[in-house]
Amino acid sequence: MSNIHAHIPFSLTTICSGGIAVLVVTYIGLIAVVMSYAALTIEFSQSVKTDESVLATMEGQYLSTVASITSTNYAAAGYSLPVATIFVPTKSVTALR
Repeated sequence: MSNIHAHIPFSLTTICSGGIAVLVVTYIGLIAVVMSYAALTIEFSQSVKTDESVLATMEGQYLSTVASITSTNYAAAGYSLPVATIFVPTKSVTALR
C-alpha cells in the first residue's frame, strides 16, 4: 500500500479540494453572467419603453398637424383655387426602354 502512495505525488484530498475550488469559481462566474444578462435585459426594456413614449408623442404631434391641415379653409386664408388640373400619365418612364 505504501508503494502506491510513493508513486502519486498528490493525494485524493488535494484533487477533491481543487475540483471543489474550480466548481465554486465556475458557479460564481455563472451567477455573474446571469446577473449581467438580467441587468442588460432590464436596461433594454427600459430603453424600449422610453422610445415608445417618444414615438407616441411624435405621433400625437403628427396627427394634430394633419388634423390642422385638413380642417384649414385655404380660400379664407387667402389662397386661390388652382387654374388647371393636370394628371400624371399612366405609363411609367424607366431607363430600361
